[in-house]
Amino acid sequence: MAQAAFFDLDKTIIAKSSTLAFTGKLHKAGLLGRKTMMRAALSQTFYVLFGADHDQLEKTRQMLMTLTKGWDRSEIEAIVRETLDDVVAPLVYAEALFLIDEHLREGRRVYIVSASPDEVVQPLAEYIGVEDVIATRPEVDEQGRYTGEVEFYAYAENKAAAMREVAEREGIDLAESYAYSDSATDLPMMRAVGHPVAVNPDRELKEAAEREGWPILEFTRQVGLGTRLTRPVPLLSGAGVMLGIGAVAAWLLTRRKKR
Repeated sequence: MAQAAFFDLDKTIIAKSSTLAFTGKLHKAGLLGRKTMMRAALSQTFYVLFGADHDQLEKTRQMLMTLTKGWDRSEIEAIVRETLDDVVAPLVYAEALFLIDEHLREGRRVYIVSASPDEVVQPLAEYIGVEDVIATRPEVDEQGRYTGEVEFYAYAENKAAAMREVAEREGIDLAESYAYSDSATDLPMMRAVGHPVAVNPDRELKEAAEREGWPILEFTRQVGLGTRLTRPVPLLSGAGVMLGIGAVAAWLLTRRKKR
């Protein structure tokens, strides 16, 4: 059977909340008022410093659903695609790109699994060379405008359920697959695979990883991307970046020897 690697997005592949990162661009496009943009900036700062628990994520979800009601989905997609270079490029972890590339080289399918909306996750995934995503799907009406409701919320147990559906459909052996996340809200996702890895974990996830004997990785080196990527390897040619991912490489080599 095939194998896969499932990556959470926020604080695992990129250093911030992918959804909140675009608030400045949405403000420029006239979709967000200054007060809302400032609230989003404060939420982003809190998220980077302390992470987000269930209640905080739920409040953010409710705020976004209310805020975006009536927005045109195609307009949001266009804004995200047009501003990826400015918004996402400086936020990507070099270590995450290295691991993504290693899994692809090993022949595994790579999935980004995120509670952020598909309109944000899909372009971002393509930008870093990943084809498959599991993301939140906001509901849209016949005119392609957001209704304020959610068709599928890729969060907590829903992530794991979606992974199991994908595995059954694509013939993926989850027992031989990998999952990476920073948050204890993703424990169902982590436990759905045979090789869970905690990345920049919050306190609860770190405790669970230590208790379960899961590897714990720290991603710290953010890299700037000048152009869209089809493969992340060229970013990792610098000596400084290689030093930053040396621990990741060593861990992967150790895993290979054990197999």
